[in-house]
Formats: sequence, C-alpha cells, structure tokens
Amino acid sequence: MSSQDVQAFIESLRETREEVASEVEGTPPQENYSAANAYRPVLQSIYGDQAIQLWTPPSSSSGSPPNHSTRYEAVLSLPAPHEEVSIRVLVSLPDSYPTSAAPQLQLLSRYVGAFGADSTLFGGVLRTFISATSGVEWAGDVCVFDGLQNVLERCAEWYGERLSAEAIGELQRADQHPPTQRGPEPADVAPVPVVDVVTPLPEGIKMFVAEPITDRKSSFVGRACAISSPAEVPIILAHLMSDRRIARAAHPIINAWRCTVGNLMHQDNDDDGETAAGGRIAHLLHILEVDNVLVVVTRYFGGIHLGPDRFKHINQAARNALELGGFLEDPAPKARGSRR
Repeated sequence: MSSQDVQAFIESLRETREEVASEVEGTPPQENYSAANAYRPVLQSIYGDQAIQLWTPPSSSSGSPPNHSTRYEAVLSLPAPHEEVSIRVLVSLPDSYPTSAAPQLQLLSRYVGAFGADSTLFGGVLRTFISATSGVEWAGDVCVFDGLQNVLERCAEWYGERLSAEAIGELQRADQHPPTQRGPEPADVAPVPVVDVVTPLPEGIKMFVAEPITDRKSSFVGRACAISSPAEVPIILAHLMSDRRIARAAHPIINAWRCTVGNLMHQDNDDDGETAAGGRIAHLLHILEVDNVLVVVTRYFGGIHLGPDRFKHINQAARNALELGGFLEDPAPKARGSRR
C-alpha cells in the first residue's frame, strides 16, 4: 500500500473524525492544537510512516450493510531484544470513539516469529480494552497508542517464553545425547503445555451451537447468541478464541452482528481470513431483518478446496444457528440464559 493512499485515508478522516486523524498523524493546522491534545502520542511519529497501513475489507455481496467503524492496520516490531520480529494488529474504531466507545484490537498475525500464535494470545489481544487487569483502562479519550504498547509487551513476553522453552528443550536433548555418542537421533521434546484461560461470557449470554455441516472433510459450525450492546461482541469472541478446539480451526470466528442501542443501529462483520465470508453473513442478517444478535461460523479445513461451496455452507451454518436459537421466529430480543 503506497504512502499516498495512507495519506489520502488520513485526509478523509480529517473531514469527519479529526481526533482519529490527529491520533494517527498529528494535527497540522496550528489553530486546532490545544493543551488537551498537545501531548497525545502520534502513531506515525512513534512507529514510523510505514507502520500504519490501510485496512481494505474484502469485497462482499451487493446489499450488505456497511461497517460502522474506522479500521486500519498497524505493522509493529516487538521491543528489544526481539525487534527483528513484527506483528500485524487490526485497529477498529467505533463511530462513537473516543468519547463513548473504546477501540477494538485484533491480532492478525498467525505467527509471531517462528511460533504459531495460540488462543491465549489472540484472546488476550482482543481483551486489551476489556480487561483493565491485564489490558488498558479506557477513560473516554484517544488511547490506541496505549493499547498497541500493551499488545507489543504481551507479544514480546509470549515470544520470549517460547524462545526460552525452545532453548531448554535443546539443552535437554544435548544432555541426553552428547555429540560424542553415536546412536539414534534424539526425539523431539514435547512442547510446553499451554494452560487455557477461558474468557467468561458476559452474564446471561446463551450461546446456541448448531450441528456441524461436513463436506469433503471440512466442517462448518454455526453459533448464535443475543446481544444487547456492541461492547459484548469482543468479549464473546475472546471467549470463543480461548477454547482451543475453536482456535485451532482454519477460520475460527467468521462473524457478523447487528445491535440497536436507542435509535442507532450498530453492525459489523469480520471474514477472519475467509474472503467475503463475514460480509455474506452480514447480508443474511440484513435480509432476514434479525437484530440484536451475533452469529459466528467456525470453519475447519479438511485439506480439500471446496470452491464456492464453502460460502453456501457458511451461510447455512449461520442460518441453522439462528433457527436453533429461535431468532427467525420472533423479531423481539431472545431470552438470555446461562447455558454456553
């Protein structure tokens, strides 16, 4: 993506979201400076001009509802001594950010260095502005820099732990099979077990899980639940990603959601790497006129490419979950219970 494209994106923000544009690049017009914003971190000056990239949503079917958020991608290097390792983070800013909604961060990198990112890391990044204990407390002001710094520290710690575990494994193998001894090649040391930290669902959320759809060894599992606030969405997604059975899927959390708060409709979707899939689910919710609901489809890839059939199965899995939860029978918000 060219620097001209990024600059054009920032200039377009200045017309409608000056605070967001200033957070990324700064505020050139002198009259716009104030004591309140004079010392806010400017992302490009800290991380470099190439760190901020455009987020281009995959093309989706005509009629799909638009996203109600601003998104861009941050490409960042881990702090020393791991500065050779970089990560990609998706920054999503709701329309009401920064006054009444926090940013949402998502780790896009499937690997950090040579190590595959696990559910604990993905879920931790998703919870950056949700859990003040391990993340960042949002105080109604611009805060993307604070969140990105928290993510960098989290990823650096996670990466360092795996480097240490790998070094310990190599020492153990060397002790068991000294180079002067001839014999069978040493067996690989078992990986350090990852302790799952399951993120709880928001109180009262009831998750409906449809039966899997299987085709040529690929499986598609639809889930649906009622939501009453957009703030519940990242918590629910983090809960799902903290389940290793879900996180190990090729596309764990393809999703779309719609939620009306007051007189304002909020809606968004995420392909999770399966191009146009989230937009298709969003279109399904739109034509079915389903509100106050989050739908998530998990795809387990079986090694055989399905072509366009995969979208048919994703839509059907989503519809099955909606039917199971009764969302297609009554437009009113569904009862919320405690069953997962």
